[in-house]
Amino acid sequence: KRWISERRFLHALNYCMVLPGPEAQQLATYLGWLLHGKWGGLVAGALFVLPSLFLLIVLSWLYMAFGNTPAIAGLLYGIKPAVTAIVAFAAWRIGKRTLHSIWLGAISLAAFAAIFFFALPFPAIILAAAACGWLGGRALPQHFAASTPHASKNRTYGKALIDDDTPTPDHARFSLGRFLRTLIIGLALWGGTLAALNFSFGREGLLTQMGWFFSKAALLTFGGAYAVLPYVFQGAVNQFGWLNPGQMIDGLALGESTPGPLIMVTTFVGFVGAWTHAPFGNQHLLTAGVAGALVVTFFTFLPS
Repeated sequence: KRWISERRFLHALNYCMVLPGPEAQQLATYLGWLLHGKWGGLVAGALFVLPSLFLLIVLSWLYMAFGNTPAIAGLLYGIKPAVTAIVAFAAWRIGKRTLHSIWLGAISLAAFAAIFFFALPFPAIILAAAACGWLGGRALPQHFAASTPHASKNRTYGKALIDDDTPTPDHARFSLGRFLRTLIIGLALWGGTLAALNFSFGREGLLTQMGWFFSKAALLTFGGAYAVLPYVFQGAVNQFGWLNPGQMIDGLALGESTPGPLIMVTTFVGFVGAWTHAPFGNQHLLTAGVAGALVVTFFTFLPS
């Protein structure tokens, strides 16, 4: 499309990777915003998610309504081994890019032991790993230097609409007033929706708890969907019991086998959790599932 130069694209990608939240959706939002201001960002960010949202709602309904029929169960059993291989390959690929010293490998192994054997809270593991990285960067900088997996290969694609030397658009220049307005609107959308759920269903209500939990999840997804999956599993399966381990694996299978970002597996978690716990009664399971999917998706992507 030649909307943006490769250098600016890679700069934006690296910036999104150090922000909490799903980096792909943030990158889409950034590109829309850079080209067309706030409305461009809203349109690009929302349309990046909406097709997957509707698709996952339909697939989640089929899963809950007909998942025990032999045909659907057979499909899922066939997909699961492939998804296991995909996740294992992703771990291997990410590991090759990031674990380029024995010290980083040791942090990885310690994090695995902490969550697998000791079931320590995911945020505590992330904070401890960050502290180790900060101390290691000061004591042994040569072993903690940043790798460049997305480095350019000196490829050229011709002049872009926003090129390397294109002046920064007026709407992209920093403005304290614009920053504060955006912050206030974002906090109002988050706090107002959470307050409405709390008023309607109570503090311990299922949808309220989902909103609060996935607000925290949205601020812990450093490094993409694979980094937050342990946290979602720990909370949704072990802590709240919204779904069981087998259903979580099925959700991964559906998330990996459908277009859209893998983080959309959270939509499946919301649908299945609400359907299973039936906050509106057993006569309104589909309504509950859709509500759970919408709440989880809203709070997962709102910060981004």
